Amino acid sequence: MLDHSPHQAQTLIALFNATFSESQHTHLVCCEKEPIYRPADKKHPYHRIIFAHGFFASALHEIAHWCVAGPKRRLLEDFGYWYEPDGRSEKRQAEFEQVEVKPQALEWIFSQAANFTFHFSADNLSLNNQPSNRFKKAVQAQVEIYLTEGLPRDAQIWTTCLIQHYRPNWTLSLTEFQLTQ
Repeated sequence: MLDHSPHQAQTLIALFNATFSESQHTHLVCCEKEPIYRPADKKHPYHRIIFAHGFFASALHEIAHWCVAGPKRRLLEDFGYWYEPDGRSEKRQAEFEQVEVKPQALEWIFSQAANFTFHFSADNLSLNNQPSNRFKKAVQAQVEIYLTEGLPRDAQIWTTCLIQHYRPNWTLSLTEFQLTQ
């Protein structure tokens, strides 16, 4: 069945690659079972943000990590992040949430810019896959910081690109970023 929604992964790929292929030597690539970032190597001349299963939200999330990573970490596979699979303890989950605040804040901004529904991700099915209220509030606070103090350069470029494509002549407002219970 064809996806006729405006939120197709192929559209994100085309937009991202048109925006960052030359300036950042980076491509957005679909699809693997698990998302991963791979820097350029002898076999692949471009850095690759590889997102999972063709999911629109996965692409936005992985781009957010790329925007947070910065130039030095973009030379490391998966930006040098540690990743512990599903089954994290409550303590490790709290650590996971701490490092996910900025990427999920950017993902929320990107989602709004694309007129797409954002969902917080705890990425831990063993703890009911529910992000803590503390985490949600921290992400919302980071969104406010980004929107009042400014986004990282590539995140601003990407947000502008998404707005121009998905909601031209409509700017982002802090009122769009409210927590629902």
